[in-house]
Amino acid sequence: MAQISVDSLMGNNGPSYPEQIAAPFRKELTDNGFTQLLTAEEVDKALSVTDGKVKMVVLNSVCGCGARVARPGALLSLFGKVVPDEKLTLFAGMEKDAVALFRSKYLPGITPSSPTISLFKDGELVFILHRYQIERSAAGDIADALIQEYNKICTKENDDAAVEALRQYFIATYDVDPLSLEQQQQ
Repeated sequence: MAQISVDSLMGNNGPSYPEQIAAPFRKELTDNGFTQLLTAEEVDKALSVTDGKVKMVVLNSVCGCGARVARPGALLSLFGKVVPDEKLTLFAGMEKDAVALFRSKYLPGITPSSPTISLFKDGELVFILHRYQIERSAAGDIADALIQEYNKICTKENDDAAVEALRQYFIATYDVDPLSLEQQQQ
């Protein structure tokens, strides 16, 4: 049986959820090429670099809109012609120091919410989808919004192997082929 830590019950820095609850939600992204940021140091190392790369950061969450919209929408966006150079994720309520640094240093002045999907270039926020935008959208709408941004700021061309691996994930997980849906809409 899953157990909650005393730190979590006391409102301390411990995880808010048992890892058994968060694990499948982490896996959905890490199995599809996202690098997990578990510490404040990892967040800083990934986002403070001024290398011209576009980095997508999914601030993951256990909530329904994370499962129904945010994670599937972020993944669907990766079927576009251009994609972010790096895909990163951290988990709200779990790695609290990492999330606190991310919010205070890289999203200053922005009301904390999760999930969020943001794009950074040279350590600067260039685009963000907040929870209130995510929760009232469909996954396809999130993907479309991200693809529009990718087309403006990304230069990394998607590769066939990555698209096919992601396609197979969608077929196995959701019993749907996103590429056939795209062809039906055209």
